[in-house]
Amino acid sequence: MGDVLWTPSDEVRERSRIGHYLRWLRDERGLALDSYDELWQWSVTDLSAFWQSIWDYFDVVAHTPAQRTMAGDTMPGVRWFPGATLNYAENVLRMPGIGDDEPAVIGYSQSRPPVTRTAAELREDVRRVRAGLRRLGVGPGDRVAAYAPNIPETYVLLLATASLGAIFSSCAPEFGTRSVTDRWRQIEPTVLVAVDGYRYGDKPVDRRAEVAAIRSALPSLRHTVLLPYLDPAAAPADGALPWSELAAETDEPLAFEAVPFDHPLYVLYSSGTTGLPKPIVHGHGGILLEHLKMLALHHDLGPGDRFFWFSTTGWMMWNFLASGPAVGSAIVLFDGNPGVRAEAGRPAEPDLGALWRMAADAGITYFGTSAPFLLACRKAELRPRDLADLSALRGLGSTGAPLPAEGFRWVYEAVSDTLQLQSLSGGTDVCTGFVGGVPLLPVRAGEIACRCLGARVEARSADGTPVLNQLGELVITAPMPSMPVGFWNDPDGRRYREAYFDVYPGVWRHGDWITINEHGGCVITGRSDATLNRGGVRLGTAEFYSVVEGLDEVVDSVVVHLEDNEGGAGELLLFVVLAEGLELDDGLRRKIVRELRTALSPRHVPDEIYQVRAVPRTLSAKKLEVPVKKILTGTPVDAAAATGALANPDSLTAFEQLARRRAAH
Repeated sequence: MGDVLWTPSDEVRERSRIGHYLRWLRDERGLALDSYDELWQWSVTDLSAFWQSIWDYFDVVAHTPAQRTMAGDTMPGVRWFPGATLNYAENVLRMPGIGDDEPAVIGYSQSRPPVTRTAAELREDVRRVRAGLRRLGVGPGDRVAAYAPNIPETYVLLLATASLGAIFSSCAPEFGTRSVTDRWRQIEPTVLVAVDGYRYGDKPVDRRAEVAAIRSALPSLRHTVLLPYLDPAAAPADGALPWSELAAETDEPLAFEAVPFDHPLYVLYSSGTTGLPKPIVHGHGGILLEHLKMLALHHDLGPGDRFFWFSTTGWMMWNFLASGPAVGSAIVLFDGNPGVRAEAGRPAEPDLGALWRMAADAGITYFGTSAPFLLACRKAELRPRDLADLSALRGLGSTGAPLPAEGFRWVYEAVSDTLQLQSLSGGTDVCTGFVGGVPLLPVRAGEIACRCLGARVEARSADGTPVLNQLGELVITAPMPSMPVGFWNDPDGRRYREAYFDVYPGVWRHGDWITINEHGGCVITGRSDATLNRGGVRLGTAEFYSVVEGLDEVVDSVVVHLEDNEGGAGELLLFVVLAEGLELDDGLRRKIVRELRTALSPRHVPDEIYQVRAVPRTLSAKKLEVPVKKILTGTPVDAAAATGALANPDSLTAFEQLARRRAAH
């Protein structure tokens, strides 16, 4: 059990949104629940009553009522709120508690000055773009694709598309052509909105050639709209329309198509590091209810808050951030390099403090980011509390990878000792976190505080038995409304069932290792498909990286276990990226071995340690352990990893060369 680093105040039930929800349950439902554990237990055992309470408590705007809360109780195949019609965009644009003249969206960018849109301006932007899409023939079920960064226009396009009952999909413009077309050929969009380029720090990145290649690879396209972002004077090419025409003045009123609860809202994709990315279809109602619950009751967001999560439009956390106004919180967007300070008229310079300064400037009250970013700040010995006035900051979210105990301690020492740190884990598959934090519970170093409301998460042993205080497969044993409507082009649901339900029938297997302790706290220790299995003992990768990357000499690392088909222990191979100017020698090898043996166990000592220039990562910064393992066991690079989905595809070359050397011996 980790040290307690933060404890809820005595007034937490009076001041927090979840406290208000508990009082509402008591007064409106006659349900007296005294603790978070009691609330969670109720939420995962009486699913119908819990999710109906979320609908009622947040006063969801619907066009027709549901016949009941849920039909069926066996996964997959549960139908939520059958008969109900609603619209996600209508519920977001209600923006409860945000006045017409108050900021709803604040966009920071290294390509242009900050942009602020009030609630009234946001509704007006959506009204115009919605009318523009209608002029292009977009209607319910059509797909609209955005090759665009995390800026207000992309957000407006999402809401306008949803308002029509059309289906949205976005790729960040740093995605390569192959990666984009692998995604969008599957869903056949009719409209593409694309930027001409962007700035990353002070480096201009022209994407016009990529846009042309994407257009030629998508025969379904009827219209392309150019958003001049890198060069405001850029003119559309080859029959494309300018953004100004899509968003032109019109008398057409803002309206919202009433769609069924499970009508497709957007398509998200698995990282696509091996094979074609899975096109995961999410529905209007499931996403709305899940995000209302998480943002208000877990993250405690509401009127007066400014919510930020560092993300690109290619990561599900952007979609999570997009729901902020639905609970009355303004959202803050950022596009650019988070590791530099870039200002007009001066060259960019390395500066991990840039986002923290932005947080102060924007008055951010909840700052979301990735665990690798927090650990990079710690490694650089940054003290954000000394760089900027972070007094407005009440919450800090971390996801994308496990955050080790030293990352927790750094936040409370270097950022703020009063905010609540919430480590969150979930997935693109549910577009949320199913384990995270909550205002009612303390923060313990290295530990995710709880299983989230409505998420019946368990750890299971190899034989399928639920276990406590023991490493097991993370499973979800009860349905959630934000589980996918399905996969695109999977009419009989076969691929969907194979992805999540092939190991434990009727139970969602997520693919992570988790330990759940007696007070409900959780520790995620890595992907189960990247497990290190030495002598029959399963080792998670998260604690491995915590030790190795804690060394001053090591900047990054990746570890893989190559099994022995003859039944032996196999090989544990460690790859390290070292600080500039350093070379891996016998002395550093001995130091790494000593640290792993002392901090973890002799089983964690690698058989070989290699120096590489970079660890392969996805565009959302996840390490590619499984593709590395496949390459080292002889799989060609093109088959092992979709390089267009990588932030640094050249990093795979070193592993390919090593595989050849090993095969030659």
